[in-house]
Amino acid sequence: MSAWLFDPAPVPALPIVGETRRFPVRRILCVGQNYAAHAREMGAARAEPFFFAKPGDALVPGGGAVPYASATANLHHEVELVAAIGPGGTIAGWAVGCDLTRRDLQAAAKTAGRPWDAAKGFDHSAPCGALTLGALPDPDGEIRLTVNGETRQAGRLSDMVWSPEEIVREAGRLWRLAPGDLIFTGTPEGVGPVRPGDRVECRIAGLAPLDLEITEAAA
Repeated sequence: MSAWLFDPAPVPALPIVGETRRFPVRRILCVGQNYAAHAREMGAARAEPFFFAKPGDALVPGGGAVPYASATANLHHEVELVAAIGPGGTIAGWAVGCDLTRRDLQAAAKTAGRPWDAAKGFDHSAPCGALTLGALPDPDGEIRLTVNGETRQAGRLSDMVWSPEEIVREAGRLWRLAPGDLIFTGTPEGVGPVRPGDRVECRIAGLAPLDLEITEAAA
């Protein structure tokens, strides 16, 4: 007789560049408004880093087809550097991520002073490319996102208000970081909408690319 009432869900995991092993994902933390220009476009000033979360099963490992989210008419892209936490709470590697956001739901939540969970933590909201282990290849590298070949977001990792190491240290004050945690470190200016049929390409210098195709909403 099984010890479970039903079979446990599979563990979400990222591919690792050059390896057959995979990186099991425990949870996903995200930093808001960590590029000064993006903070300005969202109407915010520089402040202490703040966090929100996505469930681990929001992960879309390696990219590919991503269904347009339900309950929104304004789904936005946000390209981000992702730090992967390994043993001892240190950064084990890096990846390219895309924080998909139901912007209309987020705006309504902000106005009402309510949580962002439905705006940020929905199914398929955390596409993430393959993980590169070790040091970040270029801490000043370019970060870029295109939609159908048109550049929407472009900047440099050095434009961050808070460095990845500072973000990890701050997150460690709020949570017990553990192997398998992913931290999305914020997005440059230029966030905007995507629609079914759009092809989204996310790039960070030295890291595996992340390509998405936005499909019709899941039935």
